[in-house]
Amino acid sequence: MNYRLRHNVQLVEREGELFLMSKTPLCAMRLNRSLADLLGRGAEGRVIIAAESERGVMEQLAAKGFAERVRTVSEQPASLPEVSVVIPVMNRADELRRCLTSLTQLTYPHEKLQIIVVDDGSSDASPDVAREFGALLVPSGGVGRGPAAARNVGASVADGEILAFIDSDCSASPDWLCQLIPTFNDSDLAAVGGQVDGMCSESAVDRYEAVMSSLSISSRERVGNSGTDTFYLPSCNLLVRRSAFRSVGGFDDSMHVGEDVDLTWRLRDRRWSICYLPLGNILHAHRSSIRSFMSRRFDYGTSEGILQILHPSRHKRMVIPPLLALILALCLMTFFLGWWPLLPASALQLIDAADVRLRTGKQGLPLTLAAILAGRLRALGSLCYYLSYHLVRYYSIPLIAIIPLVPVVWILFGIVLTSAAGVDYTVKKPKLSFPIFVGIYLMEQLAYGAGVFCGCLSRRCFASYRVAIFRQMEQSI
Repeated sequence: MNYRLRHNVQLVEREGELFLMSKTPLCAMRLNRSLADLLGRGAEGRVIIAAESERGVMEQLAAKGFAERVRTVSEQPASLPEVSVVIPVMNRADELRRCLTSLTQLTYPHEKLQIIVVDDGSSDASPDVAREFGALLVPSGGVGRGPAAARNVGASVADGEILAFIDSDCSASPDWLCQLIPTFNDSDLAAVGGQVDGMCSESAVDRYEAVMSSLSISSRERVGNSGTDTFYLPSCNLLVRRSAFRSVGGFDDSMHVGEDVDLTWRLRDRRWSICYLPLGNILHAHRSSIRSFMSRRFDYGTSEGILQILHPSRHKRMVIPPLLALILALCLMTFFLGWWPLLPASALQLIDAADVRLRTGKQGLPLTLAAILAGRLRALGSLCYYLSYHLVRYYSIPLIAIIPLVPVVWILFGIVLTSAAGVDYTVKKPKLSFPIFVGIYLMEQLAYGAGVFCGCLSRRCFASYRVAIFRQMEQSI
């Protein structure tokens, strides 16, 4: 396996000691000589070719954000596995035709491909389209049983060592499988997900979805092993080792949304690992009207209640350092009391930075007061964003509801909405004006929040609103 240090990470030497430093977030780690020699091979952006004995420590550094994996063509397995592509469909003849056409253009050896279309009771020409392309057509066993049940039926007749799930409203890139299959060289890996891009860009919702879709995981590789975090892989672009899929019983037939979250969490609970790569992309035809967009977000939200019941150990986490929380509270008070709360807030910010400088100095970490102050200001901004996002996503409706009774809440809601949407707008860079982006952003959060509440109410379980709060993040400064 190959690795490189992330772009914001560097090796620093001070008084004969070596440190690994990250600027964003501000983190530092003292290194022993052998680890320093290993990481020194990655100076100036060079690739670190890690031996088997070095892989464990490099994986730990990648998990902590200091390093990242580098995929190469040379990692292709000597013998490519047989792959069964499973496509659930119901009344999407045109979309299915587009999907199957894209599969005929795959660069993966066609003699190692099995295409399975599972018809979930279509009343249109979807079965005829499947036959036209020579796919193995399998009935789901009912009408509208849902994609989870349909995928399970397809997996039950699959011959391939790898199950590749793609939705009928998606189109695969030619290198879809060739770019994702090499990850299965890792015998501990159960599943890999690839990049999902929007198919259209005509409407404002299309352009919003292009950067904000919940199907788009990240711009960099992520790995999930055992643990209680909420990382998962969407089923519209998902490759799973067939043996692992069957060992956990496949998808939950009763779930019509959130079934992919449940499956990948159960795989991780069995000590399998899952991986996301910003490769092997597919194009997805997102809902392009406001009504269908909000309806789908509502549906997604309803899954939180059942997922919390099925996986009670997995819940939201938030790092809220008490001093930074107090500084943020003082800053917010300026909107109600004038500028004077900024004086104690500034003083506390300097005291906080000085305290960190004192502690890191005792540990011998080579961090200047200016660097620490800048890092703590970034941490304050991150805290503001995550708190704002959580409030907007889960509490927009009650906040808006009490505005007639407490008009000053308008100010609070405006602050948190602008903070959350402003950061996402700046980072994601959508091809939309900011007012339009904020409008769609708010509609998404309202729909999702309503879905969460309805889903929790129907299950009589409101544990989805529980947040595990930590005072600090490991190795954060």
